[in-house]
Amino acid sequence: MTTHPAETVHTSLWEEPCDDPWWVPGPDSFAACALSVSGRTVADARRFTRATLQGWRMCATVADDAALIVSELVSNALRYGIRKAVAGTGGTAQQGPVHPAWLALTRQHGGVLCAVSDGGAAAPVMGTPGLLAESGRGLQIVDQLSDAWGWTPPDHSGKTVWAALSSRG
Repeated sequence: MTTHPAETVHTSLWEEPCDDPWWVPGPDSFAACALSVSGRTVADARRFTRATLQGWRMCATVADDAALIVSELVSNALRYGIRKAVAGTGGTAQQGPVHPAWLALTRQHGGVLCAVSDGGAAAPVMGTPGLLAESGRGLQIVDQLSDAWGWTPPDHSGKTVWAALSSRG
């Protein structure tokens, strides 16, 4: 598993180094959606993921794992990335992006990369929750279900947390 910042996700998508640093997936291999801060966002992201992967004819196991991973990544973006970005402005509404976070899915070589971008400046931290804790296990789930995961170094525009899954079935 990859659990460190990554300059690029090429190492998760390609078994061999990519000669083209500006690789762009084909139109039938990329899907993205804007994420809102509503109470339906996580469920909407799961539905979007399942529908996209079904359209790409990915196996059901990969689609289920990807939907759970996306749920965890989106939940973390809403809880830590978006709230922290708003809190950093004093909690006041300011001119900014219409959508505070984005979900992107990329298909390549029989696998899928799930990526969630938000405006937060903090890197994700995989904690060790207490035995009876009701939260804090999201990145552990991502770590167990993905072949690799990581994040881009946070900068002024935020960060992207990603997870790669290979086709297993």
